[in-house]
Amino acid sequence: MSGPLQLEFVMSGAKHTQLPDSLVEIAVAGRSNVGKSSLMNALANRKSLAKTSKTPGATRLLNVYELQPEGSGKWVVDLPGYGYAKAPKHEQERWARMIENYLVERDTLEAVLLLIDGEVGPTALDMQSLEWFRHIGLPIKIIATKQDKVKPSKLGARKQEVAKKCGVDKSDIRWVSAAKGNGIPELRNEIHTMLNFEPEYDEDSDDGGQEGGEQ
Repeated sequence: MSGPLQLEFVMSGAKHTQLPDSLVEIAVAGRSNVGKSSLMNALANRKSLAKTSKTPGATRLLNVYELQPEGSGKWVVDLPGYGYAKAPKHEQERWARMIENYLVERDTLEAVLLLIDGEVGPTALDMQSLEWFRHIGLPIKIIATKQDKVKPSKLGARKQEVAKKCGVDKSDIRWVSAAKGNGIPELRNEIHTMLNFEPEYDEDSDDGGQEGGEQ
């Protein structure tokens, strides 16, 4: 599928323990002005699904969006942006603890979409986050936003530069533009696949493979 993701806002929480159980979750992480809310709106093709603001740091809670139908338990969780210097230090520290606890302790979290500003490239905070995600063993999909802000003549070199800094092949990074729609259908497909993934049954497992047999 490449049509809009049927996402609906469910709730916000100040900590992961306030969230009910889910079946599977994908988290969206990135700097405060990387365009997370704009991307959420583009994925759903809705202008006001996620709150956007000209002031970085509008997202201050764990915002849960559910892939319909209601009650599917398949979530996209928008995390507070990191690196918002104008917020009070104690507030920044609270956000950091909230995000860290969620990423480490949320059992149904399957992957993180790490958004990096394609116009400016990976920052020190982006690289710190990327290394930490790798350290705790979370599958990561790097999304380069604001592709439309990069001149076409410089896009090839920028893609190579971003990939090199992140230590991945450039084919492993999805470049998107929420404003122009570039790469959005492909990202929708990836998210839809991740949220609907069902492990294949292992016929060789010790506790399966027999139907109704005597023990």
